[in-house]
Amino acid sequence: MFSRLYFAPLALLVLITGCSGKEETVPCVATATVTLARDRAAIGSPLPMTYKFEVAQNASIPQDYIVFVHVLDDQQESLWGDDHQPSQPTSSWKPGQRVEYSRTVFIPNFPYIGQTHVRIGLYQPGGQRLPLCNTEVSRREYEVARFQLLPQSENIFLLYKEGWHPAEIAADNPGVEWQWTKKVATISFRNPKKDSTFYIEYDARTDKFPTPQQVSVTAGGQSIGTFTADAKLKTLVSFPVTAAQLGTADMAEISIDVGQIFVAGGGDNRELGIRVFHVFVEPR
Repeated sequence: MFSRLYFAPLALLVLITGCSGKEETVPCVATATVTLARDRAAIGSPLPMTYKFEVAQNASIPQDYIVFVHVLDDQQESLWGDDHQPSQPTSSWKPGQRVEYSRTVFIPNFPYIGQTHVRIGLYQPGGQRLPLCNTEVSRREYEVARFQLLPQSENIFLLYKEGWHPAEIAADNPGVEWQWTKKVATISFRNPKKDSTFYIEYDARTDKFPTPQQVSVTAGGQSIGTFTADAKLKTLVSFPVTAAQLGTADMAEISIDVGQIFVAGGGDNRELGIRVFHVFVEPR
């Protein structure tokens, strides 16, 4: 009995060592860098991230891989992730090519403030990971950036005024929340009295209209931007807002007019515009 129990872990150790040695012989495929728009960001704020992959001269990637993104606290505990398809499928990457693109994520609400670490890698759903030419932290996972996570109180507090339906939460993911607009929805906030950027992350029921909704965004009665609500998936748009458009009062307002609305149906008589996941005002 003793010899059998001893043999199984030993065999497993040999197997793991052999697999590890095999993985290490695979040449790295690219050098990855991630550039953050800022090195300090508050919970709930948008964080633009630029990804760059310098493909190795001898790289050959016959299949498509997903970019995994793990954001961890200073104790290496996971906070959130942003796995995504790169802007160009990895199977089309060429030796010596630079693949570069940007994404903006809204920082989820976590009970953590402090140094935060960004790690990335390339994987397939079955679990296989490709080696990168960066310094490996663990299991073909590579740290590419750090930033200081600040409390949510650093942000401008937004008051949802007229034109909003109550917040809803995704049944399969409590971290995903949204509010439907009515035809016109308004937010109010303490006026930063400086040039700012207005962000809105939304999706739309394009199947409900013969032509997509044309959304107008105004501040103090002045237009700051328009967009066509043709996104079936969650999409982020942003507009610059000047201090003059925000006015001189202590409080400022931004209104979102979706143009067309529809009735939810199925016994739900709400008049709905677009589904909004995030709105944010960021002074520049």
